[in-house]
Amino acid sequence: MIRIKRVYNEPEKSDGVRVLVDRIWPRGLSKERAGLDRWLKEIAPSTGLRKWFGHDPEKWAEFKRKYFSELDVKEDLVHWLEDKSKEGHLTLLYGAKDEKNNNAAALKEYLERSFP
Repeated sequence: MIRIKRVYNEPEKSDGVRVLVDRIWPRGLSKERAGLDRWLKEIAPSTGLRKWFGHDPEKWAEFKRKYFSELDVKEDLVHWLEDKSKEGHLTLLYGAKDEKNNNAAALKEYLERSFP
């Protein structure tokens, strides 16, 4: 099972494996408070794509299309996440304020489409 959660929210046992999927470390958050199992910054959108998107909801569909293309060539990382989700709960963590239009939500959609 794959879930997404803002990294600033308190960790819970039900989160299972907690993976930060942002390229940049969340501002003002200590590693201890984050309670991560892994920081997988390599799975995050490229810097150029992240800056282009800028969390603009009008660019969401195009952002996902471009990000999915980037994910298509990151097979090892995608399969690692798939394996973790099959072992139990997997929580993809993100720092953005927008709970709907963020890279973790897009990544969750990609994983669920790729590995139903």
